[in-house]
Amino acid sequence: MKNETLTKTDNVNMARRSFLRYAGVGVAGMGLLATAASCHKDHDVNPNSGFTDVGTGDIGILNYAYALEQLEAAFYIQVVATPYSGITSTELNYLTEIRDHEVAHREFFKAALGTKAIKALTPDFGAINFNSRASVLGAAKAFEDLGVTAYDGVGYLIQTPAYLSIAGAIVSVEARHASLIANLLGVSFVDSTQVDANGLNISNKPSVVLKTANTYLKTKVSAVNFS
Repeated sequence: MKNETLTKTDNVNMARRSFLRYAGVGVAGMGLLATAASCHKDHDVNPNSGFTDVGTGDIGILNYAYALEQLEAAFYIQVVATPYSGITSTELNYLTEIRDHEVAHREFFKAALGTKAIKALTPDFGAINFNSRASVLGAAKAFEDLGVTAYDGVGYLIQTPAYLSIAGAIVSVEARHASLIANLLGVSFVDSTQVDANGLNISNKPSVVLKTANTYLKTKVSAVNFS
């Protein structure tokens, strides 16, 4: 059991290192993020009682993304730990790969933000029946679609080119996840709820995204500094 745990940890660490290389963020890039984070003192203000606010500026946007990646990682960790009834080996492999991606994204933001990262969030998945394929994949679709619209909704606010590149690298992977989940459900991944009449992906403001995300979080998150 100990060796199995170490193997899983090694796999996650390898996935994270691979992601850093893919995103073009090596030691120097991590240093840039850490330096920028150290210049901000307001990442965890709480203007709303009981809420953790992501803060302002680029660091606030990174914390916003970190919050969403925490939620997705926690969800897929649970899915893989307790597979739904009737799951096929192919489906489990797909969901395991997505889990590893989301964990890598979560750990990337946590390391990059350092002391300016918001606290670890506690999920609330009481509304999801993890024994039901329809419930799990339905939730997965909601999370993935929400994630894509979330990144698209704040991209224009990012000031630092390196951060924009990172966001682009992540949202493209999230879009792949969304397409895969839609395929498993046998539904369109480009319907009118996701892609507009011009063939452009729909975006959502943080207030819209967090309204949904917070229904799956015991630790509520706000982003009052972003429209």
